[in-house]
Amino acid sequence: MAILLDENTKVIVQGITGKQGTFHAKSMIDYGTKVVAGVTPGKGGQEHLGVPVFDSMKEAVEATQATASVIFIPARFTYSAAMEAIDAGINLLTVITEGVPVQDSARIRQKALDNDVVMVGPNCPGLITPEASKIGIIPGKICAKGNVGIVSRSGTLTYEIIQNLTVNGFGQSTCVGLGGDPIKGIGFNECLTLFENDPQTKQIILVGEIGGT
Repeated sequence: MAILLDENTKVIVQGITGKQGTFHAKSMIDYGTKVVAGVTPGKGGQEHLGVPVFDSMKEAVEATQATASVIFIPARFTYSAAMEAIDAGINLLTVITEGVPVQDSARIRQKALDNDVVMVGPNCPGLITPEASKIGIIPGKICAKGNVGIVSRSGTLTYEIIQNLTVNGFGQSTCVGLGGDPIKGIGFNECLTLFENDPQTKQIILVGEIGGT
């Protein structure tokens, strides 16, 4: 079963027409993620990477019934993008952007908590359920389906651990990159609870980071 996302999760990419949004949205689509829409203000009505682009999250959610979004937007615009996603009814919000002001992160986190939205990040690699779906920038080619759950504060250590597990025959249920910023969304405790209630997950790896745990 895994946690947080599966092959049926519908995802909206905020900032899909930008350089980073385009690159990583294509990677997500190629992996099998159901990217059902993108949002870039002023570019609504276009199609990009084979998916429709909308001017707002409200329009995108109403048209696709998506439940998740991922933000590839410069830090100075991340606050408004995250608020828009939450107001539109998203259940899972992943903020890849680094350099988000601490006050903005705190306000986004509180808004997410008040609306029962799972927030991953900011400054994170996202999450992946191997052979099903990924949201963010974790390389799918290093993952394999299995029963090891991973929760990490470090992006690069996450990749190294996943690859070592895969090479040695240990697949993963879901891998979650929490992000290294002082203010973040979902944490170790919440992920542990989700993994403990997931019948697929039999082992869990927690990865801290110096100065960030």
